[in-house]
Amino acid sequence: MTERVVLAYSGGLDTSVAIGWIAEETGAEVIAVAVDVGQGGEDLDVIRKRALACGAVEAEVADAKDEFADEYCLPAIKANALYMDRYPLVSALSRPTIVKHLVAAAEKHGATTVAHGCTGKGNDQVRFEAGIVALAPDLKCIAPVRDYAMTRDKAIAFCEAKGLPIATTKKSPYSIDQNVFGRAVETGFLEDIWNAPIEDVYEYTQNPAVAREADEVVITFKEGVPVAIDGKPVTVLQAIQQLNERAGAQGVGRIDMVEDRLVGIKSREVYEAPGAIALITAHQELENVTVERELARYKRQVEQRWGELVYDGQWFSPLKRALDGFITEANQHVNGDIRMTLHGGRAVVTGRRSESSLYDFNLATYDTGDTFDQAAAKGFIDIYSLSSKIAAKRDLG
Repeated sequence: MTERVVLAYSGGLDTSVAIGWIAEETGAEVIAVAVDVGQGGEDLDVIRKRALACGAVEAEVADAKDEFADEYCLPAIKANALYMDRYPLVSALSRPTIVKHLVAAAEKHGATTVAHGCTGKGNDQVRFEAGIVALAPDLKCIAPVRDYAMTRDKAIAFCEAKGLPIATTKKSPYSIDQNVFGRAVETGFLEDIWNAPIEDVYEYTQNPAVAREADEVVITFKEGVPVAIDGKPVTVLQAIQQLNERAGAQGVGRIDMVEDRLVGIKSREVYEAPGAIALITAHQELENVTVERELARYKRQVEQRWGELVYDGQWFSPLKRALDGFITEANQHVNGDIRMTLHGGRAVVTGRRSESSLYDFNLATYDTGDTFDQAAAKGFIDIYSLSSKIAAKRDLG
């Protein structure tokens, strides 16, 4: 029986060439799997037909936009997940989504191997392969670009020699990965970290320096889930899409950073994630209103570890699953509305209201009617500082 390989297929040059390349190198039949996580571009059926024309014995396409939003982006919003306090895990979240579809296709078609188009220098090779073996430990993984030195010039030569139906001339100066949660841009002149990004790097966001009227938006959450925008019910996908448009129009969500890759190198990345940044900013503020102090303090530690695990390709790991349970519990009272002003590249919270609020006006006010017993504070301070006082007598004595 002929071996079968399931290939994560994008429809571009590298993965189109990989179909024939894998067949020649391994003698296996290739099944192409394309997953739509909101990256835009070509119609899925066009991509499916191209895979078949390039030699795939079968090709599957999946519209996974709602799945991606509900099962991957939403947990990141609940976790306020920002790797290195800035990056909302745009690419890292899409990889496990794709992995689930690859593993399902491998099981359906009796494949023994899964292939992807990643290089040997990036994070995505780890995210794909660690995810695959976590779901199907017996599957093997190959990466033609990494394992068979399938460089771009070789890919173009192969494409032309075989007469594959794919354009080989246009080459973006950047490496770009995008989905509905955001867009990642790297390489080209950006590899010199002194060079500032230029406007043609961006697609999801407008120049925040251009004068325009501010946009006010009210986001409603229920148990940490965005359920309405300006009072109109939305799915998670719709919330992200609408805020991509509105926050993006105000230049919100541009990120230029040098980040620590899992493989040990530092890499300059430019991201734009207007919907993600607006939603996480709103969610963080609603937590400030509704989550008890000690839980909130501990959750911030969990958020950092959760983000590191997802960045490092450990979406399906036991620790990540356990932390998911904590984050879900911590969000049970995150209900209410956040009003934000989107303007000048920033999403600024200007109002909060919640039936689950722990903010007590009568305790917080400095005016008449204050219910906080200030007389109790002196004794509290005496007890609170007692251990330091005793230590100071010893150390200064």
